[in-house]
Order: sequence, then C-alpha cells, then structure tokens
Amino acid sequence: MSTEPAATEDATPGTPEGGAADDSEPTPDETAPVDETEDAEAAQDGAPTEDSEDADDADTPDVSADADDKGASEGESSGQLSETEAEIAAQRELRERIEQRKASKQAPIEAGTKLSGTAADLLAAVRAVESGEKPVASAFQESGPAPRRPAPARAPEPVRPQQPAASRAPATETVEAVRAVLAEGGAPPALAEPTAAALGEGAEEDLRADPWQLLRVPGVRPEQADGFARALLGAECGPDDERRGRAVTVWLLEQAAVAGHTALDLAALTAALGQRAVPDPDAAVQSALAEGDALVFQDVIEGADVPVQRAQEEARGGGADDTADEGAEEGQEPERPVRVLIGLERYALAEESLADGLARVVNSRPGESGSDPAADDWEAAAAQASGSTAELIRAVAGHGLVLHSGGEEARAEPAALAAAAASLGLRVCAAAHSADGRRRLARATGSDETAVTVAGLLSGDQGPGRDPDGAFALDLLIVLDAPQLDVESAAMLVESLPDGARLVLSGDPGVLWSAGPGRVFADLVAARCCPQVVSRTPDPGPVGELTSGIAIGELNQVEAPGKEVVLVPVRDAPEAIHRTVQLVADSVPRAIGVPAEQTQVITPGHGGAAGTRALNAALKERLNPGPGRFGGFDPADRVAHVPAAGRTTLGRVVRADAEGLHLECDGSPVVVPKERVEREVRHAWALTAHQAAGLRWPAVVVVLPGDAAQLLTRPWVYTAFSRGERHLSVLQGVEQALPRAVAERLWKDRTTRLQTLLRPQVPAATS
Repeated sequence: MSTEPAATEDATPGTPEGGAADDSEPTPDETAPVDETEDAEAAQDGAPTEDSEDADDADTPDVSADADDKGASEGESSGQLSETEAEIAAQRELRERIEQRKASKQAPIEAGTKLSGTAADLLAAVRAVESGEKPVASAFQESGPAPRRPAPARAPEPVRPQQPAASRAPATETVEAVRAVLAEGGAPPALAEPTAAALGEGAEEDLRADPWQLLRVPGVRPEQADGFARALLGAECGPDDERRGRAVTVWLLEQAAVAGHTALDLAALTAALGQRAVPDPDAAVQSALAEGDALVFQDVIEGADVPVQRAQEEARGGGADDTADEGAEEGQEPERPVRVLIGLERYALAEESLADGLARVVNSRPGESGSDPAADDWEAAAAQASGSTAELIRAVAGHGLVLHSGGEEARAEPAALAAAAASLGLRVCAAAHSADGRRRLARATGSDETAVTVAGLLSGDQGPGRDPDGAFALDLLIVLDAPQLDVESAAMLVESLPDGARLVLSGDPGVLWSAGPGRVFADLVAARCCPQVVSRTPDPGPVGELTSGIAIGELNQVEAPGKEVVLVPVRDAPEAIHRTVQLVADSVPRAIGVPAEQTQVITPGHGGAAGTRALNAALKERLNPGPGRFGGFDPADRVAHVPAAGRTTLGRVVRADAEGLHLECDGSPVVVPKERVEREVRHAWALTAHQAAGLRWPAVVVVLPGDAAQLLTRPWVYTAFSRGERHLSVLQGVEQALPRAVAERLWKDRTTRLQTLLRPQVPAATS
C-alpha cells in the first residue's frame, strides 16, 4: 500500500528519480564573494543564500547573509544562560586568551596604527608582487618544515567559570546617542541597539568619523551604508573614500566567513571589491591591512610544478627557460609558487590556535602522566571487540589523535570505545553535535554522564568540569559529528585538552560541512597526520542502502517492500506544498505509524515558492492553526531557535508574555525578548539540511521543488536523505538534476589554512 492517499497513488518505492520539469534558478556567481539576490535571513543556519542554506553550494558568501544571529544572545533577558549563550561567551574568552598568547610572542597590531614586524614585511611583499618588482616566490621566503618536536608545555590558564557572565547590553545613553546619528543619516532607529553593541563605547563618534562603520552591524549592506554616509557627509562622500574601501573589504571577509572560508584569495577579494564599485581594490586591501582590520598570509602551493609568476616574467621579455637557467646558474632553488590570502584576525587566530593545539596532541605521548593502562590492557579490550571497533581501540591506545569515519550505524564504534576506555579506568567524555545526538550516544554508551553536547561541554553545563589549569578533567575526548565543527569550536575543544589526553574525531565524511567557517574534519583527513579508521559497518535497510550509494555518487533504485523509501513526483511548488502536508498530517502516520510530531520536512532553502517559510506556513495551518499573536507564533508551535549563526536548537512555544516568547528547547526553558523574536525564531516543521545535520527523526520528507535544481549537491542530498531512521519520502520536482547532482556536484571548496599550518608541526602519516 502506498503511503499517500488517492492523490498520491502514483508514488512508487525505490530510487527518487524523475519528476517535474526543471525550473531552476541561476547558480550564484562563483567569481565574487557575494550574491545580490540573497535574503538577510539566510545566515541563520550558517547559509549564504536565501534559497539554499548550504554554505558549500556557493564558493563565496552572500551579500545579505544576516549575521544578526552572531552574538544575538547577548543581553538575553532570561535570568539563566542557555547552553548556546554560554558557549558564545566561552568563545569570547577563548579569543581573548588566544590574543593574549599571540601578544606574548610578537608585538600586537592595534587598530588605527601601521603594521610592524612580520605583518609589515608581508604587506610590503604583497605590494612588491602587485607592482611587479618581485615575483611571488622570491617576495615570500618560507622556511623549511620544522622537525618533529616534543609536545609544547601548556601555559597556565585560568579556570573557566561554569556559567560565563552574559554580555552587558549597551548603555541607554549610548543607544540614544547612536539613534540620533542614525536619524540624521536616515537609517532605521531599530539599528540603534545593534549598532551600539557592535561599535561599543563611543559608537556615536565612530559613526560620525566613519559612517561606513555601519557595515559592522549585522544585516547592513554596502548600499545601505553608502546612503547613510551620503546623508551624513554630503559632498565629501564618494566611492573612492578610503574609509569606504576599508569597510567594504572587512564586510566581504565577514561574508566569506558566512560561506565557510577562513580567508580569501587576494585576487578573489580584489575582484569582489571591483564589483562593489571600489575604484582601487588594491589600495582598499592595503588600507585594511595597514589599519589592522585584516591580516595577510602567504602559503606555498604544494605539488605545483610551475612558478606562479612565470607568465608575468615571459610578458616582460624573459622566457621561462631563461628564468630557469638564471636560477640554475646562481645555484638557487626553483621558485616555489605561493598563494596570497587575506583574512580576519578572529578566524586566523582560531585556526592558528587549532593547529598549535592539534600539534600538541599529535606530538604528545598518550597517558604521559603515568596513569595510562598498560599495553596488554588495551590489547585485551580490543580483543573483546571486533572489526573496526577493535581497530579503533588499538589506534587510540598508541596515538594522541585518531580520526574515525562512518555512517549512522558506525556511531556504535566510538560508543564502544568510550565504554572500553572507561572500563580501563580512564576519564572519558563523548560529545555530540546536538541534544538528539547526545541522547542517542547516551543509549549507546549506557551512561548519561559520559554523553554531552559540544556546546554543553564548552559552556561547562555538561561534562567532567575543569582542572585547576582550566583544562578538561578527562583522559579521552570523543567528538562525534566532527564535520560540524567549525574552527572556533574546534579550537576551544583542543585548547581545553590537558597534556597527554587523547582526542578522537568521528563523523560521516559525506555530510555537509560546518555552518561556521572552516572544514576541520576534511582538512585533517587530507593532512594524513594521524591514524584514520574507516568503519566497515553499513547503514541498514533501504534508506541505508540508498544513502550508501549516494555517498559514492550513485543514485540507485532500492527495494522498499515496507514503503521505507517512497518517491512522490510533483509538477510545481503548490503541488509540492499540498503533498507535503498530506504526507506529514495523514499518509505517514496512517501507513508508517509515525506521528506528525516525529516527522521532519527538509528542503533546500528558506525562500522560494516551496522553501521553509512557505512549507511552515502550510504545515502550521494544518497542524497547529492559530492567530499567531506573538510574532506569528502560538503555543505548541514547532520552532527553531537560532541565537547565533549555526547554533540551531529545536523546541516548542510554551507561552508569550511581556518578558518575551517562552520556548522549551531540548528540555531547557529559553526566553526570547520580543525585539529578537523575528530574527532568532522561525517555525521548524520544515528545516534546511544544515539545520538538520546531526539530527535524526523516525520519518523524513525531503522536498525538491523545481527551482532548487541548481542548489543540489551530493553532500546536501546525502545529508537530507540520511536523516530518516525508518522512512524517507522524496517529493521529486527536479527531474534529472537530482542524479546529476549526486554524480557530479561535490562540495564547493572552502579556503582554509589548517593543512598549511599543520604541515611543519606534525609528521605526515600513511595509516
């Protein structure tokens, strides 16, 4: 029997191919870090586009990706900090600690002053390359790889409090002064509080001195800042203003971070500045570097055979052979091509701190304190296991860092490792990406104390606590859903590990990368700096068979006698919405036995005719109708709370009062002030794949409207299809775009520096 009523009798089990005519939108411009068509809500789940939440689906970020979510939890009126807020506060402490450590190594770069030391040399080198005075390889001289060294000693760190203090709201006088300046420039008064929070004390003077500082406020676009500047400056305002070029440079780098990059190639950045009507992009970048708003890096391109400046040398009249001969005559090594990257200090410091911490873990001897189990004990524990679980235990016995990869079923292997290590007397903690993952992990390990969420561990609400040096009081940390770690979260985890502790990063390499900047797990897999255990445990059932094929680029037809996988062809968006409501409210509960509250809808983006907004409106009308008196919400509405980019927690509306919207998210009460409801809370009967990553439901309905064809990639399809435990329905409106995406469209690359930073610090591994 089909899972659909009469209107859906044509649905058939098996491979989700075929469907409605393709009505796809154009692919975002891959040459620029921005896309004018996108909407400000896109970044609420770390996505750069309105109609596609997948940051991997755009090479560079969206213009309007709304970073309101970042730091949005500051000043929360709730008396008790939520887990996400506590993690955000902990991140601020980490950044301060990293900056202090960097300051002890070299002179700090203060905003508003000229660069000095290494940064000044790099800036001079960039200018020399741009002017043609020097080829890239000679302008930047990189020292050879450092030999393997003992683990560096940990500097004493203060013990982090269990409940970090919430950030203070800006002073009322500051907000009012900013509101007056905004009124002069014709900006909305609602921007007063976020502007004061972003610019801090003296925000009024900062805005008058440099109106383009308004771009530091989440959600503000360059054209809006230009209008504000014209109103304040009058005839003095122009596109060639140095302040404008510097502000747009920083804004583009922030948007790049929304799309997952920790830095941007210099050529891509200058091209994007040109598209933003900056007359002299090179000067704008140099101004941002000189003022300390951005940092410049040079990375040797490994495996490149041709120096990047060869074509330029030939253009000046010297052939490639002549250049090579001159180098040989002088006894010099061949020029090594490099790439010049520009990045924000925040992500640069986090990535450097992560690389340093990982090198410490890799180069440390596990259990160097002397309390480690004997080798025979580890071998006995491995002997009691089998297959890849035994392989994982043996790898952890002798190494500080181990990578483990596999599908949903393979999560049992790190859980077995946790139990085995605990039986050997080690202090073990296993962290998942979400509260749902934590619950599944607790069932697998048989211990509620061992299982935590990453956010709860970092905030101090969960886990073993800290030792007097501020490090986690544990011997083995296992992190599941590792592909969801961005550079900042990963840096915080690694920085908090005590010397001699082991770290296992486990995850499914086929899922979408983190919503925040970086690709930590993928970079470590590519770096081959530690043992990598690949699980041989397949995911069961028709859904597992389907997703296993997708992981290797094949969209296979599968036998689904129990309607585990169902295809529902749709012609257009209205039909997709109609059938989605049918499936969730009637067909799946009746035929599969999964109630509507345990069925999740997943679609490529928030916008569009069948995006999350349209689907949630239709599902609310059917499943929980109401007037929506408080910002469109009613009690019992399913919601997603997004206080910061990529920090999505699911819950339900409890009530609303003068204090704000009261939610229950993952079993904890959360109060969202009225002024933040619109940007922090959305309905959640339908989610994007990024929001769904790390979560599982008994039944999942994936909606693929025709206008989403160009937004599909293999990781997106794999992530969405693998969220269902018992049942998967696919509303197919993209025809052959789906199998093409699975076969051909992989991850859109992210620009990161982790592999480069690790290379001189850790030995390459072949295991």
